Amino acid sequence: MTRTTDPRPGKAPKPRPNLARWRRVGERFVVTNDHGAFVFLDDGELDALVHGRVRPGTPLFDRLRDRGFLVDDQNLDDLARQWDRRHDFAYQGTVLHILVVTLRCNEVCSYCHASRQNMNETEVDMSIATAERCVDMAMKSPSDSLTFEFQGGEPLANFEVVRHVVEYGREQARQRNKRVMFSLVSNLSLLDEEKLRWLVDHRIQVSTSLDGPKDLHDKNRRLAGSSAWERTVHWMQRINQAYADAGLDPSLYRVEALATITREHLGRARDLVDEYVRQGCRALFLRPLNPFGYARKTGDRLGYTAQEFLDFYNEALDHVMALNRQGVEIMERLAALFLTKILTPDDPNYLDIRNPCGAGIGQIAYNYDGSIFTCDEGRMVYQMGDEVFRIGSVDSMTLRDVVNSDTVKSLAVASCLDALPGCATCAYKPYCGTCPVYNYTEQGNIFPQNSTNPRCAIYMGVQDRLFRELMSGDPEVEQMFQRWVTVKERSEYLFNRPNDAP
Repeated sequence: MTRTTDPRPGKAPKPRPNLARWRRVGERFVVTNDHGAFVFLDDGELDALVHGRVRPGTPLFDRLRDRGFLVDDQNLDDLARQWDRRHDFAYQGTVLHILVVTLRCNEVCSYCHASRQNMNETEVDMSIATAERCVDMAMKSPSDSLTFEFQGGEPLANFEVVRHVVEYGREQARQRNKRVMFSLVSNLSLLDEEKLRWLVDHRIQVSTSLDGPKDLHDKNRRLAGSSAWERTVHWMQRINQAYADAGLDPSLYRVEALATITREHLGRARDLVDEYVRQGCRALFLRPLNPFGYARKTGDRLGYTAQEFLDFYNEALDHVMALNRQGVEIMERLAALFLTKILTPDDPNYLDIRNPCGAGIGQIAYNYDGSIFTCDEGRMVYQMGDEVFRIGSVDSMTLRDVVNSDTVKSLAVASCLDALPGCATCAYKPYCGTCPVYNYTEQGNIFPQNSTNPRCAIYMGVQDRLFRELMSGDPEVEQMFQRWVTVKERSEYLFNRPNDAP
């Protein structure tokens, strides 16, 4: 973006074209720029923009200038502020700290990404001392708000450490004038009423997996002597009721669920969406199968092509949108994440589609033994026998050491879209991101080979679909999408400054 000047005295500077990227979607082009604005242009309009033939005083000129595709002294500062706001995450420090409190798990999932261990192998539990060192490291982040996420295995198998981290973390946050929130990612099958009361009393956000109706869920996720589906849906309903009984805002406090899509799901998109509606969910997250853990071995049986996933995804989104038109409140999270970046000036802070990604600079994963990884996916690769994304240990490193490590720097470079072939010139660059860990596992290189990268194909296909919907000009669709991107105030989640509750 260049500030326009005019050497002739008394002459107003002539706006110059801003850097633009475009992609044909249907009969028109989606045209975007670096601060995230977009317009839809036909062939002639795009040709006029590219070759500098947009005439002042025309509706096209005014539209392009209003959206920042034509830049002069009058709008440059505003565009710079928009760019800065969109990339504000780069100045926040490491916000998300994932604690893998155990590798033990009582369920056997056909696609387990975490390389779970048997329930009797307590040596893979995190100790209280290690947990405190992880919290101490997280507290060194310059961010004044931190999120601690409990992962596994099944974190409820080491509930003592979960409870201690919350209590210790809150006390440390009070001393350092920080605010913290805690989330638990669990299959819920080890929950009981005592644990539930504690989770609600401490306002812990709970997330789980719901892979569809009973037959689909139980085929993917096996629980010895019982139905994994029955346990999951029972506790989802019980948790939501407990949140409501405690007087917590139901738009903020509900069990979040995602579905990992396997070959078993293909052709059953409507069944999956309907199951989420039956369980009272207001959102579902359709997650493609990842090449980590057991899924690396079962991929031939459970996997599919990027196009097969997109066919499934579009069928599911069709049904979600149809239900919304009937008054049913349900949204798809991947669409909502992209729409937040497309329709608002804010980044939703979903670390997989940041530019650069969040590895090390936005998130850190701590294994049960205190080993530090760029992200939870990096830790999953380690459990597969490759320590390339292991940075070090909480016993011997500071947070500054972690962020300044060659590993973190390499992943930042490998996920900076501005320098990646295929990404730097892509119309969807302002809204997209790449995961170096996925690229390494899938393609053998932390830099994406986009022409054959399944994740790139999926993200591009999803954004194509969203822009086709926006291009239609249907006011009902626009209102629906705006509801999906409504940014909730997060202050209710964050505690530990004076007068914070509970």
